[in-house]
This record gives sequence, C-alpha cells and structure tokens, in this order.
Amino acid sequence: MRKSLKGITIFMISMGLLLVTAAIAVAAEASPDTIANNKALIVACSVIAAAIVMGIGALGPGLGMGQATGGASNAVSRNPDAQGKIMLTMLVGMAMTESIAIYALVVALVIIYANPLLKLIAG
Repeated sequence: MRKSLKGITIFMISMGLLLVTAAIAVAAEASPDTIANNKALIVACSVIAAAIVMGIGALGPGLGMGQATGGASNAVSRNPDAQGKIMLTMLVGMAMTESIAIYALVVALVIIYANPLLKLIAG
C-alpha cells in the first residue's frame, strides 16, 4: 500500500512541476513587449506562489485537527463523564488551528490581488 502511495506522490509532484514550467513558458511567450512579458511572468509566479502557500498552509491545520479529534475521541472513550469539557476544549483548539489556514488564505489572496510587484513594473 505504501508503494502505491509513493508512486502516486511522485506522479503528482512531476505533473505539478510540468504545469509550473508550462505556465512560466506560456507567460514568458505572452507578448513580445518586455514590460508585458515581465508582468505576465510575475502573474504566473504569483499564482504558483499562492497555490504553494495554500497547500502548505492547509496541511498543518488539517493534520493538527486530525490529531485533536483523535485525542478527544480517545479521551472521551476513557472518561465519558468529561465529554463536555473535552468537547469544548477540542472545539476551541480547532478554531485556533483553523485560524492558521485562514491566515494562509489571506496571504494567498494578497499575493494574487494586491501584488506590489505588478505596480512596480507597470508604474
């Protein structure tokens, strides 16, 4: 089972790299004008950076919430009388963990829509 997951992971990484290089190549050939060419390249790299930010930014909170849910389930199974306190603590911890993913979303949106490099090149 692990061998098939390793193969799928390698395939997904290679396809991602292929798409990244294709996006950069298309952006580089977008226009013969140098400024438009640089702007297209920055936009392509910004989209790729936003995707990486969201991917990594959602990975940590997802793993953390999974561990929190598993720990809470184990705690409730050992002590059913403390279910209310455990559930409340788990939900507050999950809300804090989810805020990290929301920060990653905000950073990705800033990279895409409020990119200061585009203003530097255009203006």
